[in-house]
Amino acid sequence: QVTLVESGGGVVEDGGSLRLSCAASGRPYSRTVMGWFRQAPGKGREFVALIRARGTSQLYADSVKGRFTISRDNPKNIMYLQMNSLKAEDTALYYCAWSEQYTTDQSTYDIWGQGTQVTVAS
Repeated sequence: QVTLVESGGGVVEDGGSLRLSCAASGRPYSRTVMGWFRQAPGKGREFVALIRARGTSQLYADSVKGRFTISRDNPKNIMYLQMNSLKAEDTALYYCAWSEQYTTDQSTYDIWGQGTQVTVAS
C-alpha cells in the first residue's frame, strides 16, 4: 500500500515563506518522479513543480519559477517544496503525487496525497 502524506501548510502573510513536506511510504521511493500540484477555490488543479528520482532535474510552472524550490531527500523518503515570496494567488490546497513519467500531465500521476492547505493573507 503506497501512501503520500503532505504537511507544512498554514496561513502566512503576503511575501512570507512556507516549506511543504511530502512523506512517502510503501514502495521504492528513489525510482519515481514526484510532483506538486495545487487547486485554488473554484479552479481546476494545476501543476506546480516536479523532480526526478535522483533530484537531478526539476521543472516549474511559470507562475512559481524563481520563488519555489522543489527538492527530495531519498534516504528519508521525503519531498519538499520551499515557497518564498508568497502571493495571495498562491492560496490553494497543495497536493504531492507520484508518477513513473517525467511529465506535468496529471493523468500520469497515479498516487496522490490528501493535500495541505496554504493560505496567503494579503
